[in-house]
Amino acid sequence: MIQLTLKDGTVMEREVGVTGLEVAESISSGLARVALACEVDGIPKSLMLPVEHDCTISILTWEDQAGKDALRHTASHVLAQAVKRLYPDAKLAIGPSIKDGFYYDIDCDHVFVPEDLEQLEAEMKKIVKENLKLTQFDLPREEALRFMEEHNEPYKVELIQDLPKDAVISFYQQGEFVDLCAGPHVPATGKIKALKLTSCTGAYWRGDSNRKMLQRIYGTAFLKKADLEEYLTRMEEAKKRDHRKLGRELDLFALMDEGPGFPFFFPKGMILRNQLEAFWREVHAKWGYEEIRTPLILNEELWHRSGHWDHYKENMYFTQIDGEGYAIKPMNCPGGMLAYKRKPWSYRDLPRRMAELGQVHRHELSGALHGLFRVRSFTQDDAHIFMTPEQIPGEIAGVIELIDSIYKVFGFKYHVELSTCPDDFIGSEEMRCLSEGALRQVMEDRGMDYIVNPGDGAFYGPKIDFHLEDSIGRTWQCGTIQLDFQMPERFDLTYIGSDGEKHRPVMIHRVAFGSIERFIGILIEHYAGAFPSWLAPVQVTVLPITDRTADYADQVAETLTQAGFRVETDHRNEKIGYKIREAQMQKVPYMIVLGDKEAAAGTLAIRSRSGGDLGLMTTEEFVEKLKLEVEQKA
Repeated sequence: MIQLTLKDGTVMEREVGVTGLEVAESISSGLARVALACEVDGIPKSLMLPVEHDCTISILTWEDQAGKDALRHTASHVLAQAVKRLYPDAKLAIGPSIKDGFYYDIDCDHVFVPEDLEQLEAEMKKIVKENLKLTQFDLPREEALRFMEEHNEPYKVELIQDLPKDAVISFYQQGEFVDLCAGPHVPATGKIKALKLTSCTGAYWRGDSNRKMLQRIYGTAFLKKADLEEYLTRMEEAKKRDHRKLGRELDLFALMDEGPGFPFFFPKGMILRNQLEAFWREVHAKWGYEEIRTPLILNEELWHRSGHWDHYKENMYFTQIDGEGYAIKPMNCPGGMLAYKRKPWSYRDLPRRMAELGQVHRHELSGALHGLFRVRSFTQDDAHIFMTPEQIPGEIAGVIELIDSIYKVFGFKYHVELSTCPDDFIGSEEMRCLSEGALRQVMEDRGMDYIVNPGDGAFYGPKIDFHLEDSIGRTWQCGTIQLDFQMPERFDLTYIGSDGEKHRPVMIHRVAFGSIERFIGILIEHYAGAFPSWLAPVQVTVLPITDRTADYADQVAETLTQAGFRVETDHRNEKIGYKIREAQMQKVPYMIVLGDKEAAAGTLAIRSRSGGDLGLMTTEEFVEKLKLEVEQKA
């Protein structure tokens, strides 16, 4: 007999070899119906696998992310089976579940087009209807190699060859289809109630641009058709909001072939960017930060000292100056260390809060580049706080409040995750426990809900990550607070304590926007390009109806410009309806329509982007209205 501890602490005794499904059935028939997988000692497993030792066990349903992953991983196998049925000569690579879906990488002479995806999807639905059971079996490594060679699957052979010689290799079978896989999967293909293939792109085998380009077919799967329809509607809305498309239409920025991954910002994009940076400076001055700027290129020795050389050099760019090695900075931290070290400090001087809008460069694979979301050059809104150990809780709490105040301005909700130290953490076990415990304690003292993300911290310490939710429900990781005992040690940073002796400061690395470029991309999609008045590159468009009101239009535009607003006047010889539509397409917050009556009365006919006709106002009334909106960042 073995003892199984359930999520609520209940302990049950069962025969060795009991399955997760049998455990679910013993709890309730309702749970067994909705069960998708199980978790044994924290590791997701298929429901049909035997449990052979004392353990904790949880039954996973659609409410659990691991349950969703199991269903979507099974859907990727259904896709692969459909591909093999329709294109028997196709070679299979890998097919994991991903956020909101799955994909499978395929080597096939036939180039898949949208019509092919429709046929594959139809075949997948047949496989689902067949309700094929998924069964798992193991083979020793050499047998597994022969098995995949007999099936003419060279990519699977390569994967097995990378495993240890004494490894036991796991396979899953459904009907005539067998795939190399560690699982977990749902018990049968019939569990997939709703699926959709969404796109096909290219992907290098193993992400290596020197290897063959495969075809990657993306899809998604749900338990309910209604959930699938809601997801597809959201994806259609996301396409309309695509920041790359809107960036071109609104003339904000572009990525060009002459500089892949290096964004060009145009005048309107620079206005948006400058407004964000001005807001950032305003907030940081209020919270007691000093702004610094550190060099773009620094000596190679510095990056050895900081530890980035050992942990990050594959993502760095290098150059030679006067016969010595230099690196273009991928992070601002080492420069911040040198800024602190420029002079001695007393405990009375701490905390020192040094903020920097620092441009960094990181080498990203060309296939990973994506608009402003993944670039090779970007500006981090970094800050480094140097403090005594006693100041840690107060400074972490202060950063949380600062970041919260920034996100509220944009209307973002968010959740937080505690990312604990990774395996390559460069500090001691004592430092790991102390730093992780400090972050936990501050969040718990503030009553914050948080998710633990094991091992996803930086090599020098744990972090709190802020995940924003945009207007259509997508999440974006932006803000970060990292607690670091290691960099001050590596750079021999000190302060003079109240005892007259030298002590080591503790530091916080933190960002609020994360990357200015990426945050702009998020804002474009969050607002669908319709920025609030304070951010909008053009706040007002003046639209004279005829040439007779052109001079009055220029007077109004000049008055608004002198009041500090960003104004354009449309003097084109076009009908007023056309001009209004054009201004709406450019997402301008306010349009002022001026005809003979307005010119004679000295009034303005105001239209808003969202509210339509707002009626007549005097110039002074409109200036006060817009000024209040901008000041309040409404």
